[in-house]
Amino acid sequence: MSLIARSDDLRRNNQRRILHVLRRHGPMSRTEISAATGLSASTVTAITAAFLDSSVLIETPSPDNALSRRGRPQVTLALNPSAASIAALSLSLNRVSAAVVDYAGNVVGEVVNRVSTRTADGPGLANAMADALRAAIDASPAPLGPLRHIAMGVQGVTDSEGTTMLWSPITRHANLALSRLMGDAFGVPATLANDCNMIAQALKWRFPDHFSASFAAVLLSHGIGMGLIVNNQVVGGISSSATEFGHMIHAQDGAQQGALCRCGRHGCVEAYAGDYAIWRAAHALNPRSPPVDDLDPETMRELADRARKNGRGAEYEAYRSAGLAIGSALRSMFALFDPFPVAFVGTGAAAFDLLEAPIREAIGDSAIGMISSQVEMFSFPDEFPLVRDGAAIKALDLLDNHVFAPAEAPITAARERRMGHAS
Repeated sequence: MSLIARSDDLRRNNQRRILHVLRRHGPMSRTEISAATGLSASTVTAITAAFLDSSVLIETPSPDNALSRRGRPQVTLALNPSAASIAALSLSLNRVSAAVVDYAGNVVGEVVNRVSTRTADGPGLANAMADALRAAIDASPAPLGPLRHIAMGVQGVTDSEGTTMLWSPITRHANLALSRLMGDAFGVPATLANDCNMIAQALKWRFPDHFSASFAAVLLSHGIGMGLIVNNQVVGGISSSATEFGHMIHAQDGAQQGALCRCGRHGCVEAYAGDYAIWRAAHALNPRSPPVDDLDPETMRELADRARKNGRGAEYEAYRSAGLAIGSALRSMFALFDPFPVAFVGTGAAAFDLLEAPIREAIGDSAIGMISSQVEMFSFPDEFPLVRDGAAIKALDLLDNHVFAPAEAPITAARERRMGHAS
């Protein structure tokens, strides 16, 4: 029995390796797959034959065929876009986006909607997400492969099982079972994760030369968050997504006089570095005044432009204060981990030129053996494609981790809408 189990595990692992290299590198010949995976030619031939039979893979003409003068025409193998489809959703303050992605990883339909997250309850948020997904399906070419999985990235703390949004600053409701609600609506498995973790996974997939074994993705937007990967593993809590970087305490006096955060506490990093915090400081408002909701990117761009133009004015000092708060928190993290590359992501990263110097100043001349100038930093001003891509990568990886059932009939957008409304 154990020998059979080990044989099955080995076969599944070999299948995953083949699917992974095709997903990473695109169409490849059997010889190239063998070289990339280290598997024997006979193993590659046997596995890919089964995948071709079940329509998980398809044969495509080799680009070198035109140069071939004799012999059997070469073919390459590729992931079959119609083998399946997945949904990648993002939920943030007053915004929901949904994308339909085919099995080859192509975004074939995408919709962004406004939703009042402050007033909506769990079913209301799930309905808004379901409506966005149905609209994305409508925007997709028909027929689609069967919908296999829904992956969601949300702004807030999620449980470690990927089912529930435990708390989020974008809504007054807690313990929202969004995975169950979305799964019930579409009749497929649904998983939930913190949006910063999705950003980190997307960066690792997109830019492996810069973001490999250990790095952090720091979200600079209305809120401040972090996705942390250490030794190729996403760092989370025992029972939650954790790594709430924005809610580390920055102000020494904390609850007594620290700036007010959206979480209701005082002195958090976010209360100095979030968009609302920078705006509040630039306008010389009481740091304990309630945070302003949903500042649009154009407002923050104009604020950053004034900071650059006015030099040492209130706007400049607001960004400097934000940089110092971020750098101080990073220095604390570097005391726990070796210094790692940091990607700054989101609308706030558009002002990275104003933030970088105070961030490095706060990290200090020495960060556990590494001077601050050696800490690699990158900026990505638009977080939403990264949240989408991270969710898509997670969903496709889950599909790759099990053997597909025999090919099913493709689904049309109309059929998918009926599935969604059937609940």
